[in-house]
Amino acid sequence: MRKLIKYEVYPKKIKDLNFKFVLSFILIALIFTSCAPKLTQRGKASYYGNEFNGRKTASGEKFRNSKLTAAHKTLPFGTKVKVTNLSNGKSVKVKINDRGPFVAGRIIDLSKKAARRIGMIKEGVGNVEIKYKKP
Repeated sequence: MRKLIKYEVYPKKIKDLNFKFVLSFILIALIFTSCAPKLTQRGKASYYGNEFNGRKTASGEKFRNSKLTAAHKTLPFGTKVKVTNLSNGKSVKVKINDRGPFVAGRIIDLSKKAARRIGMIKEGVGNVEIKYKKP
């Protein structure tokens, strides 16, 4: 009877160790993926005029000025970007779904909704900082 108890206790210890190891691995993986380095760019931003509403973007989506989207020259489609207006500190998160801007010195084109959120409608063009995780 004692041998049976001894063999039942030993596998339980192994299971506990395996569980602790797996749990530790998951926690470490979560920490490293959530702390991925963020890249930053500074430059000028503009926003789309109403004439672009309903047109197809480079990603194939239909452009909507009422959505929080943006155009960037090189970032992959679907990248989430935080855009901060440097003149007032307001920020908005947008999804890249188009290519552009094609004007020298500009780094991002925003939808009208995104531009409104950061207080850029009156100026039309503003100094911004964009942050995103490395693609």
